[in-house]
Amino acid sequence: MRYISTRGAAPTLDFADAMLAGLARDGGLYVPESWPTMGADEIAALAGRDYAEIAYRVTRPFVGDAIGEADYRAIVERTYAAFDHAAVAPLKALAPNHWVMELFHGPTLAFKDYAMQLLGNLFNHVLGARGERVTIVGATSGDTGSAAIEACRGRDAIDIFILYPNGRVSEVQRRQMTCVDAANVHAIAIDGTFDDCQALLKALFNDGAFRDEVALSGVNSINWARILGQIVYYFAAAAALGCWQRQIAFAVPTGNFGNIYAGYVARRMGLPISHLVLATNANDILSRLLATGTMKRGAVHPSLSPSMDIQVASNFERFLFDLMERDGPRVAQQMAGFQDTGELPLSGDALDQARAVFTGFRLDDDGTIEEISRCFQATGELLDPHSAIGVAGGAAHRGDPAVPMVSLATAHPAKFPEAVERATGATPQLPPHLSDLMTQPERFEVLPNDLAAVQGFVRAHLAAGAPA
Repeated sequence: MRYISTRGAAPTLDFADAMLAGLARDGGLYVPESWPTMGADEIAALAGRDYAEIAYRVTRPFVGDAIGEADYRAIVERTYAAFDHAAVAPLKALAPNHWVMELFHGPTLAFKDYAMQLLGNLFNHVLGARGERVTIVGATSGDTGSAAIEACRGRDAIDIFILYPNGRVSEVQRRQMTCVDAANVHAIAIDGTFDDCQALLKALFNDGAFRDEVALSGVNSINWARILGQIVYYFAAAAALGCWQRQIAFAVPTGNFGNIYAGYVARRMGLPISHLVLATNANDILSRLLATGTMKRGAVHPSLSPSMDIQVASNFERFLFDLMERDGPRVAQQMAGFQDTGELPLSGDALDQARAVFTGFRLDDDGTIEEISRCFQATGELLDPHSAIGVAGGAAHRGDPAVPMVSLATAHPAKFPEAVERATGATPQLPPHLSDLMTQPERFEVLPNDLAAVQGFVRAHLAAGAPA
């Protein structure tokens, strides 16, 4: 399996090199040169398999010969053995043929663990085999940072720096980053929004000299291996519900477009997904795109679902690449125009193709509180604010009632206790392994929204033996 850039001007790489590169040298994102497919019989054969076996069978074609078969199987099995539910990603019925898939049984209680734990083990294997080390810099709107830190903490071949918007993540999310006592971990609060953090991250990668100086790599969903780990639970849900010849639908709380893009990839691979509900909060750039035909950047508004407080969804470029018939220069032109004007219009045919896969949905904070309350009263289930938006989106856009709808629950309710208590009167409790989180000392640095300041901090805090 080979990987190409969405902008068409970067070297073609194998899986391991694409993973270590993160962002392509031309500013694009790596995608597979062609889509592997699974037939109905292969999907049916996933039924009754444990999550690790499903993960191995679904993702193995993307790895190719970059990692040996036995080594890759061991990596996958080790990754999901650490999750705290036997099913790893259990399904619960909320209403007739409407299910919620709990994606918060990893170490940091968010769906990011399902890909990030895999990525950490992949990094460890590849770097160990090559005798190399990397400097990882990531940007987070809340959950990516803690999941990345947990996956990379204490690893000898990695220094990790996570940028997050100062004052714009929940206290639990912040403490999961700042209370980690590991010499290779650095949490950086940026005075700005998540989009500012993401822009700084891309600027770091686009500075070729700095990138080479510190052996820069990334763990955000710009890294293809992140998408890879998220494809799995779409297949796991279909296998559990017997959907290899009949259709299935998903509702996905959406910010940076990575999680729902993984659903699109599963559909391209042959999973019979009827549609994907793209569920957004008031920062609704993507649902507005589906409604109007233009992706138009606006101001970021703080919300009860901070991981979705985004106006530049970086993974949309991967989908755009397919809409543009994999024409890299055309994608580069479109993205340059979006950077300059804040607008990216889709042509009639491209918009029709997008609407054939995705259905837009928007829910503001008041609606989110109402949905958390409604679900608790109807089922006894507590939803975090992000998951509530997904559940509401799934209920609003069921389509054919005979088609199972699976709404993705992307975070444990205890990560957002204030919103949950406001909606239900119940205070969700952190699991035992995080019970002392709120009393641990924090370690973080506050920096301005300035590229030179971030570069200086990274240089100054690289561990002995790092490339710099």
